[in-house]
Amino acid sequence: MDKHEYIINTVDLTKKFGSFVANDKLTFSVKKGEIFGFLGANGAGKTTAMKIMCGLSKPTSGHVNVAGYDIYTETEKIKKNIGYMSQKFSLYEDLTVYENIRFYGGIYGMSRKNIRQKAENLLTKMEIKKYRNNLIASLPLGWKQKLAFLIAIIHEPQIVFLDEPTGGVDPITRRQFWDLIYEASHNGITVFVTTHYMDEAEYCDRISIMVDGKIVALDSPENLINKYNSKNMDDVFVKLARNPSVKL
Repeated sequence: MDKHEYIINTVDLTKKFGSFVANDKLTFSVKKGEIFGFLGANGAGKTTAMKIMCGLSKPTSGHVNVAGYDIYTETEKIKKNIGYMSQKFSLYEDLTVYENIRFYGGIYGMSRKNIRQKAENLLTKMEIKKYRNNLIASLPLGWKQKLAFLIAIIHEPQIVFLDEPTGGVDPITRRQFWDLIYEASHNGITVFVTTHYMDEAEYCDRISIMVDGKIVALDSPENLINKYNSKNMDDVFVKLARNPSVKL
């Protein structure tokens, strides 16, 4: 595939904190419109790498290009072309549903007219028009989660980064959330997601698995399951996490 068909390119991405190496020469690419899973146990270095790709931190060394922009010199351009949803959903509990939409639309540089139009579409899509003036704190967790995701892509970014977005919700809501991810990908938004749920990993087009700051496997879920003679991705993950010397 031509390099211009990739939306994220990293070569030897390294991040050190003193003598501790959080990311050890990460090299991978993400295709445009792809659902890319970024897996690893707690402390593997996933969030550190994601912060770098979002322009929130600089690598110690290596090359990183996101949405066509260089991580060292064009971080502001990167920020305008991405969406981000954290594990805590990033919504303001003491603001209403509409106020959250308006606030984030303004941060993303959208016009008032565009924000109003997008807000109406979003509220209709979620069937929560009558709750537009309710505080976020009053909403069920599943609603907050789906609303946070839709707000993260309200400005139609090239990429959306999702950092463990489905933690704490029931399986049905998680499935509904993934329906939104599929829809975003179908509409051309690249989805970069971390998760601890291995069944979710199997929904991705490709996944990488990190162990101790290094990528030890990168392929489609089906290929990884076959390669490591496993029943599912949970089995693959356990094998690699217990044997960090395994290489791709």
